Amino acid sequence: MAAGPEMPEVPDPGGSGASSHSDPPKALPEAWQPLLGRPALAELLGHPLAGAALQEMCRLLPPHLAVHSLRTFLLADACARTHGIAYDRGGLLAAAAFHDAGLVGRTPLGRGGFPYRSAQLLDHFLARHQVGTVRRMTLTRAVREHMRPFPARDAGPEARLLHFGVWLDVTGRGERQVPGDRRLLAGLAPTPRFALSFSARVVACGLRRVLPGSPVTHR
Repeated sequence: MAAGPEMPEVPDPGGSGASSHSDPPKALPEAWQPLLGRPALAELLGHPLAGAALQEMCRLLPPHLAVHSLRTFLLADACARTHGIAYDRGGLLAAAAFHDAGLVGRTPLGRGGFPYRSAQLLDHFLARHQVGTVRRMTLTRAVREHMRPFPARDAGPEARLLHFGVWLDVTGRGERQVPGDRRLLAGLAPTPRFALSFSARVVACGLRRVLPGSPVTHR
């Protein structure tokens, strides 16, 4: 992975989160282990919010989407380290864990499609873990907007980094910013024909959209 400065951890202003330590998450899939051993993830395994996000990802996502989510976070972190961007590491891992959660299951989707549903699921998760409103709004926005062709001009670092990691892992766009990282991570945790299967899942998801639903509620 690209080398760079250590990223400062942003404390959770609204309660528990990545600002304190607990035991590392247990019983995570074997296929994840090569990625969990990368420094950016290994450093977070003792943080409550990060550990809980990984457990939820294990519960919610099929294997190929879960591996994609881990690679997304690592590519986003590599970009941040390369460019010296400070960001909320625990929060971004949670956002990466949930960014495709709306693709799973048979729940009808409202306006905004699966990214909106993913943001709702992330918001409920963050609320359960007593994450403050401002931080939740930042992270859920990152998830809602990750399928845009380009980040919004006023997007914060978490939204820009999530967007970068997602698009690089699926399409290869932005590879020059972190040369070799995408290939390295794909070698450590391969998901053959992922782009094709991902596109098929997105199309299938589009078929179950319904009338606009309720917005994400910030408690």
